[in-house]
Amino acid sequence: MNRLWAPWRMDYISGGVPEGCIFCNAPGAPPGSSLLLFSGHLSMVMMNRYPYNNGHLMVAPRRHGAEMDGLGAEESMDVLRLINRCVAVLKDVFKPGGFNIGLNLGRAAGAGIEDHIHWHVVPRWDGDTNFMPVVADVKVMPEHLMETVKKLRPHFDKP
Repeated sequence: MNRLWAPWRMDYISGGVPEGCIFCNAPGAPPGSSLLLFSGHLSMVMMNRYPYNNGHLMVAPRRHGAEMDGLGAEESMDVLRLINRCVAVLKDVFKPGGFNIGLNLGRAAGAGIEDHIHWHVVPRWDGDTNFMPVVADVKVMPEHLMETVKKLRPHFDKP
């Protein structure tokens, strides 16, 4: 029997939720355990702890807020700039065939974190979906999250 190991998902499965906002807490997290890839003056990029695919990133404004109409023009432009940078970095490092990019506003729309607006940047490859999520309710992740962080972080350290 083959086993798929994804120990970081146990918190999600068991309902464990970190205290406070993951985006607001990210800049102060210990570097070795942090999924934060970049933190600028107005916005940030971090790995998704419960990714749809390897390299699944989240882009969020630094300022806490849940609604699009709460974003200023400068914040909106900075988020878009970072989304573009995420696409460029992921193309360079993982060479995906495409991307899903979007956000979920409110729980009814699928937002797992309702109180801090954020965009998802999900790299996609031909054939990256298979029977495992449908039949076994399991998503196969070929690389540990912290290995992905190690690969991506240097690309965000560059200006």
